[in-house]
Amino acid sequence: MSKHNSLEHLLEKNRDWAAGVESERPGFFQQLSQQQTPEILWIGCADSRVPANQIVDLLPGEVFVHRNIANVVVHSDLNCLSVVQYAVEVLKVKHIIVCGHYGCGGVQAALTGQNIGLINNWLAHIKDVYRMHQSDIDALETEKEKVDLLCERNVIEQVANVSQTAIVQDAWNRGQELTIHGWVYGLDNGRVKELGCAKSSTDDVLPSHRLV
Repeated sequence: MSKHNSLEHLLEKNRDWAAGVESERPGFFQQLSQQQTPEILWIGCADSRVPANQIVDLLPGEVFVHRNIANVVVHSDLNCLSVVQYAVEVLKVKHIIVCGHYGCGGVQAALTGQNIGLINNWLAHIKDVYRMHQSDIDALETEKEKVDLLCERNVIEQVANVSQTAIVQDAWNRGQELTIHGWVYGLDNGRVKELGCAKSSTDDVLPSHRLV
């Protein structure tokens, strides 16, 4: 393999990182290899600028992570639902964080109608969110303001989608402690905004979506 095609520099960084962690916390990786006991499930965007652990300054093993384009939770997405089920029923996480970010390219493409191929089908879910809040979004002056508001509304909608799953409602009905949070991350300042849409019981689920 030519030097141009090699990722040896990343392997070297990995060795340095592992050695640094082990030096600061002797036995950390050995202990981590035995089990994972995270209290948080993070559902975030696949954007490379939004790394879950680093944003909240947590070590490996402390956050269970699922990421996709524009942090969407779809009731027919078995990938995402499998992660949620494992996190809730096996790991017994206490918090699920849906974290979007301002300036999200997927949200922008959905808002502007940009044709970007196969992903158009995925972004149709965000177009639905836009349709629900179109008057508020269209009332804003700049495209940036519109995108950022849709980023927020999208997170709030995905928090609702998580709460409507049988997985989460069954957990609440069992008396399991579980709260779903909606966050948005600012790429330009590294800060997280809490959107005030947390849900922690079936009382927070729309009556039309409550399961009996």
